[in-house]
Amino acid sequence: MKTYGLIGYPLSHSFSKKYFTEKFLNEGIANHQYELFPIENIKSLPDLLSENPSLCGLNVTIPHKVNVLCYLNEVDEAAEKIGAVNCISIKSFEGENYLKGYNTDAYGFEASLKPLLGPQHTKALVFGDGGAAKAVKYVLEKLNIEYLVVVRKATEGAILYTDITAEILTAHKLLINTTPLGMSPNVDTFPEIDYTQLGAEHLAYDLVYNPLETAFLAKAAEQGATIKNGLEMLYQQAEKAWAIWNK
Repeated sequence: MKTYGLIGYPLSHSFSKKYFTEKFLNEGIANHQYELFPIENIKSLPDLLSENPSLCGLNVTIPHKVNVLCYLNEVDEAAEKIGAVNCISIKSFEGENYLKGYNTDAYGFEASLKPLLGPQHTKALVFGDGGAAKAVKYVLEKLNIEYLVVVRKATEGAILYTDITAEILTAHKLLINTTPLGMSPNVDTFPEIDYTQLGAEHLAYDLVYNPLETAFLAKAAEQGATIKNGLEMLYQQAEKAWAIWNK
């Protein structure tokens, strides 16, 4: 039996187990299973690996995308630049685990974003500055899209929500939410900006996929903006993870 799984805490919002369980079933992939491993502290990872010797790969979610790095033997070039890992391949050499980290968030985000980009999307506002934002910023830099990071507490290299003017919203036609704002069960939360400044040229992208239309996306859509949730990004990154685990 080959085991794959997801580490993070909490894991109530995860789609990964359902996705991979259905994949194994639909594609006739026998002797494979996908499990959830809710670990609150990343220090539990070595014990998890020793207790589950059939583990061949892990997905990594909040809050471990950054703090998992020190437990890896190797990190892929893109993941190293991003500074966050959400996929780990586990190989065994002479009885010892060899862990290599990747970032499939960047791949999934780029693949789902690019078809929606227009010539007006040269500047972006990125809400949040956690592990997911790192992958988003990596992709924006790759696509030569300027960006401002927006946070709630003063941080170097970022602006506050209260700093966002009408002029900033008009100039930045791409808005990306990388925070858990709006995620079930807190569906009434959203990045606090003046949505009346948005229009048909804006593209609002939310990494949240539960619910499919967050308050952020609904408010942007009311102003005529194009909207996109994080579900396709998840499918793209999941398939990328599967390819990595089977290299």
